[in-house]
Amino acid sequence: MMQTLLLLRHAKSSWKDGDLDDHDRPLNARGKRDAPRMGQLLRDEKLLPELILCSSARRCRKTAEHVIQSSGYRGETRITSELYEAGADQHRQLLARLPDELGSVLMIAHNPGLEELLESLIGVYTPLTTAALAQIELPLRRWHDLSDTTRGRLVNLWQPRELES
Repeated sequence: MMQTLLLLRHAKSSWKDGDLDDHDRPLNARGKRDAPRMGQLLRDEKLLPELILCSSARRCRKTAEHVIQSSGYRGETRITSELYEAGADQHRQLLARLPDELGSVLMIAHNPGLEELLESLIGVYTPLTTAALAQIELPLRRWHDLSDTTRGRLVNLWQPRELES
């Protein structure tokens, strides 16, 4: 049995307001353009997940909103502060607590944690630019079995700049 993990780095955020806390930074114009593209990609590739896990940071929540709207996703979305400033170990721990019946999960979070998780799962460092989406197949029967020794296969990696408008 295989589980599908989709990793989406949040879309490009704005640094315009230097007084804003990092957690509260919004998307910039490019982010608002790229996030819906990734939602359309999920729909077009028939990769809509059964669950979305999303960091509580504003830029992640807004990325999720755009993805959901443009993809037509109607499932559950869990917003969690556990993904903010999390490393690969925290990501794995969160995933390992998921119900076994979930076959595919989309995680919307941040670097460097997402890149660390991806590298630990496929064995090769793979950069994730803002709004990049990675599809990984994991040889798991249950999410609970996910560990730091689990090795999956990178099925595809999409960068928003590579997609047609």
